[in-house]
Amino acid sequence: MAYYYTEPSRTFSEFLLIPNLTTKDCTPANVDLKTPITKFKKGEKPAITLNIPFSSAVMQSVSDHSMAIALARCGGISFIFGSQSVESQAAMVRKVKEYKAGFVVSRSNLTPSHTLKDVLDLREKNGHSTVAITHDGTPNGKLLGIVTSRDYRLSRDTMDKRIEEFMTPFSALIYNKAGITLSEANDLIWEHKLNCLPIVDEEQNLRYLVFRKDYDAHKENPLALLDQKKSYIAGAGINTKDYEERVPALVEAGVDILVVDASDGYSEWQREAIEYVKNNFDVKIGAGNVVDREGFLYLVESGADFVKVGIGGGSICITREQKGIGRGQASALIEVTEARDKYYEETGIYIPICSDGGIVHDYHITLALAMGADFVMMGRYFARFDESPTKKLKVGNNFVKEFWGEGSNRARNWQRYDTGGKQGLVFEEGVDSYVPYAGSLRENLDKTISKIKSTMSNCGANTIEEMQQNARITLVSATSLVEGGAHDVIMKESSLSGE
Repeated sequence: MAYYYTEPSRTFSEFLLIPNLTTKDCTPANVDLKTPITKFKKGEKPAITLNIPFSSAVMQSVSDHSMAIALARCGGISFIFGSQSVESQAAMVRKVKEYKAGFVVSRSNLTPSHTLKDVLDLREKNGHSTVAITHDGTPNGKLLGIVTSRDYRLSRDTMDKRIEEFMTPFSALIYNKAGITLSEANDLIWEHKLNCLPIVDEEQNLRYLVFRKDYDAHKENPLALLDQKKSYIAGAGINTKDYEERVPALVEAGVDILVVDASDGYSEWQREAIEYVKNNFDVKIGAGNVVDREGFLYLVESGADFVKVGIGGGSICITREQKGIGRGQASALIEVTEARDKYYEETGIYIPICSDGGIVHDYHITLALAMGADFVMMGRYFARFDESPTKKLKVGNNFVKEFWGEGSNRARNWQRYDTGGKQGLVFEEGVDSYVPYAGSLRENLDKTISKIKSTMSNCGANTIEEMQQNARITLVSATSLVEGGAHDVIMKESSLSGE
């Protein structure tokens, strides 16, 4: 007969942390969020360590090269989505590895034949006041000029005025050639009192923009996740179908770590993909997703460098209602981390765990860490930010960003849900939706990290490892959930409200 779990399948919202003694040295300023992402032997250091326990999901609407750069600057990692062509994904990885802090690939570009209305629409969409004018409107086209807010007057210029009539032409620009160092570029900016310095190649094609405002920002990224060559660390997702074609291209592009992206990772297809990577390349690879001890041990024995936990808990995931499989994220994480700790005791090999899904509030991240996760993977959280690849739209009176699941008809990522049957998406396991626009990644991430550090201080922990060892966690009742929020009052608006 079937095996029945007697314990209910629980979510993060059913738990709270009990404070421990907060000593005088246990303050948010002293909390260190460094955490391993690759397996290591006792007494040794992992090959890759995150400076903050955050990774962005392997999704079209979340993790492209722009998100990877932005999150790496903050100390986390992105796994660039694999539901695209091999060439396109490899190109994104290459952009991350070739990107140098301070040298920005222009994301707002138009041609001379565009109009002032196009400039204003692009500014509304991207929030950028500087627009590069290239011959073909691409980030790397021949640079013909620059448009900033100083080049037009809304009170006098008409919306159909062509850009070529008011842009600052290339002949009037102060620029420099590719190969210049960031220090030299910043010296030119200060010497000529510039806000922006274009960097071009020998054929006048635009390569990068260097902004005055970024000078201080470079000093504000002490946690940037860098490899030995001082390039940003980049991850990428692969599937269990075309990995023999995809992995070589990603490795050639410089990828630092891979993850097999599947809704259910407890499969022979996943083991074959992991073994192929391990036998042919010197690159780290994570695997998943699983929700129990057996699935975890199967992937570890297959060679996984980390294991991803969670089925059906994502905000856009409908796997549970479509197929009836999955598990509450808290229950899954508790069982898998117990198996991980036992495996570490028996073998001396530590396998990092990624908690993927089920996070609604910021405190759920802290709970996941306390329950044994080494880092979390999130989609909805990052999809809300400027740095995600989706469109910013106005729906009613609110700004939103598009957000769709990999199992939706829009993504059509059937490889992620493949079970050896028909090659196509027979039914959806994800939805197409919007999320409230939240602004920049850095601003929101800083707020979330502040909450995590504050909670860890309450729990008497200055590191994630201390939090895992010493946290005290309690179940909560339905009525105590009501008690835990604001109740029996008339709320006022607050600018400090957040996740």
